[in-house]
Amino acid sequence: MRPEIIGYRSIPSRFGPILLIWRPAAGGARVTAVILPGEAGGPDEVLRERFPGARPAARPVMDRLAGEIGRFLQGDPVVFSLELLDLKVCTPFQRRVLPAEFQVPRGRVTTYGRLAERLGVPGAARAVGNALARNPFPLIIPCHRCIRESGHLGGFRGGLAMKRALLEMEGIVFGAGGRVPPEHFWNR
Repeated sequence: MRPEIIGYRSIPSRFGPILLIWRPAAGGARVTAVILPGEAGGPDEVLRERFPGARPAARPVMDRLAGEIGRFLQGDPVVFSLELLDLKVCTPFQRRVLPAEFQVPRGRVTTYGRLAERLGVPGAARAVGNALARNPFPLIIPCHRCIRESGHLGGFRGGLAMKRALLEMEGIVFGAGGRVPPEHFWNR
């Protein structure tokens, strides 16, 4: 039996290189991770540690997705799809949280608490935050659009500067004290 080949593609951005990682799957390939430049150790170290043996590869569907991510990072309004993501790499709770977060539209934010309520688990803001902190598909599933109830940013694997820049690219104007004003909150 041949070992599974893990492919990746480096996407240049103003934040630094972003890595799109995928594995072969029935009917094509599935994304298993998006690695951001601000992650501890940097994308190359994360790649070596989590995906040993991964190699640069071209695959038309992943090349298109990499292009979409690149356009998104330039500020273009890109609408991603969940169909290429391997959600089996997520915990059962993440498989509830991530699709809910995916629905938050460009230029809007929600809070960890509001997302927990939407999922029917009020009081689970911390659990939602932990699920988003481990989101294997940042950018595609826009966890940067989830913030603290106070309007402050909260955390982000790519770093707070990147989170703020992504939100600003989407049209969010920060108010006093670096808070997101209420008019940018998604009320659904």
